[in-house]
Amino acid sequence: MKIGSQAVGRLVLGMDFNHFASVDAPLHEFVLKLAHNVELSKRVSSFGSWYANMPFGDPKKLRDNMHEIQRMIFEASKKASTGVEDLNLQDAALQSQNLVDYCLRARDLKGNRLTWDQFVPALVVLTGAGFVTSAALLSWMIYALVTNEGMQERLLQELIDHDWDDNIQVTGDLVNELKFLNNFIKETQRTHNPSFQPARTALVDMILPGGFRLAKDSIVVADLHHIHKNPHIWDNAEKFDPDRWDTEKVKNRPAGSYQPFASGPRSCIGFNFALQEVKIVLSKLLYRYRFSLAETGTVEYNPYYLLIKPNNLYVRAERRFKWPQKTSAKTDPLAE
Repeated sequence: MKIGSQAVGRLVLGMDFNHFASVDAPLHEFVLKLAHNVELSKRVSSFGSWYANMPFGDPKKLRDNMHEIQRMIFEASKKASTGVEDLNLQDAALQSQNLVDYCLRARDLKGNRLTWDQFVPALVVLTGAGFVTSAALLSWMIYALVTNEGMQERLLQELIDHDWDDNIQVTGDLVNELKFLNNFIKETQRTHNPSFQPARTALVDMILPGGFRLAKDSIVVADLHHIHKNPHIWDNAEKFDPDRWDTEKVKNRPAGSYQPFASGPRSCIGFNFALQEVKIVLSKLLYRYRFSLAETGTVEYNPYYLLIKPNNLYVRAERRFKWPQKTSAKTDPLAE
């Protein structure tokens, strides 16, 4: 949670939450309120739209919490802009230091810009969704590391083969070259995807395959975990196997059979950022530490939280002092 929110805070709000100012640095109040907002949203929405209007209980807590979050974002936004001149949309995208800076400076062809009441509520969603989802995915990736034999060794070897070290300058091109890492993340999202119930509203009456009638305005909830473990699509679906992503069957899988960030025009707007974030963070952690389970037992999650994340996953991180040779050095008899 600290890592994910630190990155998103910088990108969206231009804020430093000081999560790494010391070993015991606490979560920033703003991050705690956003995380609480995610839980309250799930609790309120679980009881239907009528419940959200209640003047007491969780609906009131949600409204009060959202009001406080918006106030904090408004205060942070006033300090986030680094420029003084207005810019066209493209120049603003290149020169802005964060998303708030962009919203304040960008102008369309008619000279119009976004108003505070237009972009502040959107920043709440972007900030909260940005770090809560990536934090949950990172947790499941670490879970996959410690519960599946050989994963850490293969991932570390790939880093070494790409000349990874403590001082490496990480780029998008570099992490995209890490083929096994990319497969590992895909397999983690297939087996333990944090987002599990994207909902959509039917725009028209329709008949589904099998003769089922779906009325207009019906809310349709796709069960992603069932889709991602459908035995007709995935061989040995319960097995964690990153190498399956190199098979022709998976490469030619049916459309819609893998959608960790949902799909269509309302799919996750920040999925590219989230993927780059977790690739870099996991690689840096794995290069420095070897992880192992600190406690065994069934991993549980909070059903009232908007995302699926492990609540009782405890791991040890052992500092690395030795690293493997590059693969080329292992196979070259002349290499030292």
